Amino acid sequence: MQITSSLLPVFSMNGDFVIGGIFSIHYYTKTEQNSYTRLPTQPQCSGSMDFRELRFSRALEFTIREINNRTDLLPGIALGYQIYDSCSTVPMSIKVAFQFANGLEPVFNKTSSCTKSASAAVPAVVGDSSSTPSIGMTRTLGLFGIPQVSHSATCACLSDKSQFPAFFRTVPSDQHQAAALARMVKYFGWTWIGAVRSDTDYGNYGMAAFLKAAQEEGICVEYSEAYYRTQSRSKLERVANVIRRSTARVIIAFVNIGDMRFILEELARKPPPPLQWIGSEAWITHPDFLHFNICAGALGFSVPRSVISGLREFLLDLSPEQASKSSVLTEFWESSFSCSLKGWTGSSEFLRECDGSEDIRVLQNPYTDTSHLSNTNLVYQATYAIAHAVHGVICDDTQCDKTKEIAPWQICNQLKRVNFTTKNGYQVHFDSNGDPVAAYELINWQFKKDGTLDFVPVGYYDSSIPRGQEFRMSSAISWMGGQTEVPVSVCSESCPPGTRKAVQKGRPVCCFDCIPCAEGEISNKTDSLDCVHCPPEFWPSEKQDSCLPKPVEFLSWDETLGIILTVLSVVGAFVSVCIAVVFYRHRTSPIVRANNSELSFLLLISLTLCFLCSLTFIGRPSEWSCMLRHTVFGITFVLCISCVLGKTIVVLMAFRATFPGSNVMKWFGPPQQRLSVLAFTLIQVVICVIWLKISPPFPFKNLKHYKDKIILECHVGSNIGFWAVLGYIGFLALLCFTLAFLARKLPDNFNEAKFITFSMLIFCAVWITFIPAYVSSPGKFTVAVEIFAILASSFGLIICIFASKCFIIVFRPEQNTKKHLMGKVPSKAL
Repeated sequence: MQITSSLLPVFSMNGDFVIGGIFSIHYYTKTEQNSYTRLPTQPQCSGSMDFRELRFSRALEFTIREINNRTDLLPGIALGYQIYDSCSTVPMSIKVAFQFANGLEPVFNKTSSCTKSASAAVPAVVGDSSSTPSIGMTRTLGLFGIPQVSHSATCACLSDKSQFPAFFRTVPSDQHQAAALARMVKYFGWTWIGAVRSDTDYGNYGMAAFLKAAQEEGICVEYSEAYYRTQSRSKLERVANVIRRSTARVIIAFVNIGDMRFILEELARKPPPPLQWIGSEAWITHPDFLHFNICAGALGFSVPRSVISGLREFLLDLSPEQASKSSVLTEFWESSFSCSLKGWTGSSEFLRECDGSEDIRVLQNPYTDTSHLSNTNLVYQATYAIAHAVHGVICDDTQCDKTKEIAPWQICNQLKRVNFTTKNGYQVHFDSNGDPVAAYELINWQFKKDGTLDFVPVGYYDSSIPRGQEFRMSSAISWMGGQTEVPVSVCSESCPPGTRKAVQKGRPVCCFDCIPCAEGEISNKTDSLDCVHCPPEFWPSEKQDSCLPKPVEFLSWDETLGIILTVLSVVGAFVSVCIAVVFYRHRTSPIVRANNSELSFLLLISLTLCFLCSLTFIGRPSEWSCMLRHTVFGITFVLCISCVLGKTIVVLMAFRATFPGSNVMKWFGPPQQRLSVLAFTLIQVVICVIWLKISPPFPFKNLKHYKDKIILECHVGSNIGFWAVLGYIGFLALLCFTLAFLARKLPDNFNEAKFITFSMLIFCAVWITFIPAYVSSPGKFTVAVEIFAILASSFGLIICIFASKCFIIVFRPEQNTKKHLMGKVPSKAL
């Protein structure tokens, strides 16, 4: 199938079916406008040659020759090729697209006619290398149904089958690359980055996909600059200055080769602070950039490397005679060896003439370097994919029909179904969007021993692996400037546990202040957005990064206050017992008999119990101790006051009995005294039983009084029951005080009324002051106040009532006589 056109291919070979190829062998074009017709002239390529793209185009030649030598694929069919140079521009790509469609120029005038051949000039096309020219091509080729299989156009927009139904590619979409780059940036903890992109479909769509993925990963972008190589120098300088002034130490570059060259050259004029470059696949493995040391430590994803058997030999099988037959190969030869091929009219007159000693095998340039075959392998796969599609259309199980007409839409449909493995072990198939499975190598620019940079694979990314496992590191990474430590690139340092992030007004979310958690709140991870309250029984640690159990406070046996109160209780009980022993040994003495020895002994026993009942208030409250402490306290104190009340009544009755004709004492003799004590005490017992039955005291964790600790106390249960017990004790004490006050001036030394008056005065004073102290005392001091009231009132009773008598019994026995007790006559009657 011969193509006739004034636009000549750079490489061509006839065949039964001709496959089109288009590569960006040169960087630029110049389109000059005709001053008479105001119509653009033919686009002309100019500028330096990209030796990698030359290798890609020759890889297409090699693959077709390899297919033609096979007997299992397209047997008896000879494939041909027509390869063009797009110069990485849209006008030239569209021109070539029309050439592929019908072999006619896409420029019309008054004398030209708009015709096209019955079928397309080619059944399918391999290329182009860049996204923007590929978009222009596929829109044009799509009108004719001609499928296009690109090896390097990665724009995510090309996956839209509604716009580009005939586009396929063997290189992954930038949608996958953008996600992979965002996850890698997140993996290394970088949250503050800069971004620069080509102002093309490739750069704009790729960066948009990356920024969306970065936002999902919580990454912020300090700046996002766009540049295209045809823009003004002032624009380039502005982009470079933004990069230099940036505080972000990591920069993402979604830039094609031509634009990246300008940016790096401008930055090299006045190098910025060390930057960690993250590159897209377009430039991250381009060997021409390895001399830019400002990119040392660069990271980026690239198509996995591969080996194509026989390709290197094919590329090196080039003599001066063969090179002189092609303008592109001649340019390559002369550029590589700085000499002029004999007979080539386009050669520079300033070059020496090649003498035949030039050896292509000693060259070290991207054309001869087959150690990094990544995109070259994708050209290999794309060509094979088209061959398999052609095979599916014209071949059956045994033979192929070379006379069969091929419609481009048939090849397009077959490409959707191809699924094969190449000779070098790569499986080729396309998903519903015409894309392959995304797999990348993570490439790192590392210094070699000789001080030069080289590409080193340090990781792998496979989108077919479940999320979280698709990114793997395989070896150590060299960072910016050859550092060994991961660089830090954050707008604000991470907030440690115990603080929360507060976004700075008007700035990205990655710029924040660290605010300490409020009282009672914690944050237990770095960069917490909010602090959380600890559970009620927990309190933050000193650093507010964890919740610790609140210390439980109660009056324990082993603390100083508990020991002191215990000692006082035991001492008080011991003193009561000692006094009882003294009274028992002198029970027949006048002073003991005169003070109602039976009630005295009962009072001493009750006082002993009062001292000992205070011990029930010490220690960890439990269900039984809470019920015991209040009931025992209430009953023993009523027993004590009942005894004192009985003694007071006895004093009053005794003096009333001295009046003539009085028989009062028979109504309040010993049996009545016992019954009165028992009756008064039983009333308190009944109150306590009702209290315990309805709503007894219980252990209670008080979480409100203190924020940082728990007060373990006994809740009274029923407040009515508690105050009824205290109220009854207060009523008896007040009654006793009143009667003793009335009897305080009765004659004779044995009169106990004045001592009882003092004891009840102390008792009432203690318990009146106890109430506000009890209510206002915090925590364990509430219990301490209650114990103190018990001990103070008990000591008051024992000192006022028994101290003077014991002193006389022990130290003044001469006063322990009936004569002495009766010797004193009152000055006036009651």
